[in-house]
Amino acid sequence: MDNDHKATVRETICKNSELSVAFMAMNMLAATIASYGLFANSPAVIIGAMIIAMLLGPITGVSLSLVDSDTKLLVTSITTLVAGAVGVIVTALIIGTIHIDVPISEEILSRTHPNFADLMIALAGGAAGAYAYVSPRLSVAFVGVAIATALVPPLCAASILLARGHYDLSFGAFLLTFTNIVAIQFSSSVVLWLTGFRNISHAKGVSFYIFFKNNSVSIVILAILGVVLTDTMHETLSEKIYEANINQVLKMECDHAEGCFLPAVRFDENDKGVVIINAVVRGPNPPRPERIAAIEQKLPAHPKGKPTELRARFVPTATINRNGVLYED
Repeated sequence: MDNDHKATVRETICKNSELSVAFMAMNMLAATIASYGLFANSPAVIIGAMIIAMLLGPITGVSLSLVDSDTKLLVTSITTLVAGAVGVIVTALIIGTIHIDVPISEEILSRTHPNFADLMIALAGGAAGAYAYVSPRLSVAFVGVAIATALVPPLCAASILLARGHYDLSFGAFLLTFTNIVAIQFSSSVVLWLTGFRNISHAKGVSFYIFFKNNSVSIVILAILGVVLTDTMHETLSEKIYEANINQVLKMECDHAEGCFLPAVRFDENDKGVVIINAVVRGPNPPRPERIAAIEQKLPAHPKGKPTELRARFVPTATINRNGVLYED
């Protein structure tokens, strides 16, 4: 990579790291569109909204400043990033307060439980974004959009939940945003260092030491997040496996009864910590209480040892063919 191209890339990163009216306006507009996309439960709107987001610029500026030991650029980039994040939070808080009666969508809830997979995605996305910045053959636009979707939507989701007083869920969404920012910054720093964007006065060995020294905070944070999010992923996987096993047992039991169908199973937890397994059952005859009790004994134990209760929501259903009604009592 020639020095002229490196100089151009440096200038572009520094320019995109500066705080401006346009930067704030675009991010607040992105937050507006993303918030309504979250309410509408529309992934297409959420992703489309991120075309105008500009949070990737200052994050890349932080990465370059740590690689290049540029304190001035570091302060500028962090200031711009914080200002942009505050603009997104305030915008989403206002929208969340105005529409406080709108139901919480799946798109919002899906961003409240970060896990190890989210960390890996952010690391890969940050590396892709940085490589697109430094490569003369690639456009940063699409990569920037992909990375921005990991920043503004969870930040908006956290603010909407905060406006409603759901502090635990809001914290989860904020944690996802923080995880993405740190991971994107670190992987971007690695790519910039490997492609030669480091202070030319540093010898190779010294530069390697300085890189790890300047990025030591990010490395420690990523290590802690890796442990925490891995544990979260194990819990999530345990829950999914448990729910899948419950569905399998209930389906097998339903198959033994003529004309019985199991269209849906939902898992809830009441205020006493009891997991309620709500099974929607369709068929000609309702299941008897002793039958429910017998099935309940066959269900696997909850991974966290929580007590469970099986409830059947029976919907009378007639199955009819050309000869008449089937499965009559």
